[in-house]
Amino acid sequence: MSQMNAGAEREKTKRLRHEHPSGWLHLTQHEAVPVLIDAVLDLPPGREFNKSEFASHAGVTRQTVGNYTELFLQVGIFEEVDGTSPQRYRVANSNVVRELYELNSALNAVEADV
Repeated sequence: MSQMNAGAEREKTKRLRHEHPSGWLHLTQHEAVPVLIDAVLDLPPGREFNKSEFASHAGVTRQTVGNYTELFLQVGIFEEVDGTSPQRYRVANSNVVRELYELNSALNAVEADV
């Protein structure tokens, strides 16, 4: 296969990945998400916060948190705290959050061994 054909094939595969992303790619295709996930990993499960508090914790703007709150609710990273005004959220007790903590622990263990 020529380099030109290989390049075209890579671009086709890349395009298909973005058209039909895995859950991971769907989540991480957003630039600010890795920073927000890192901030989530610093919080204990069930910790409550509003958008401004989480933004301060993450080192981003409130608008950035607002841009991704719905996504985090949809995938089970945040959950709304009922009956709060302004709206408060908490780190969800979900499979997604448990797996994020597990992945983070595994990556930290590898890093410690290097």
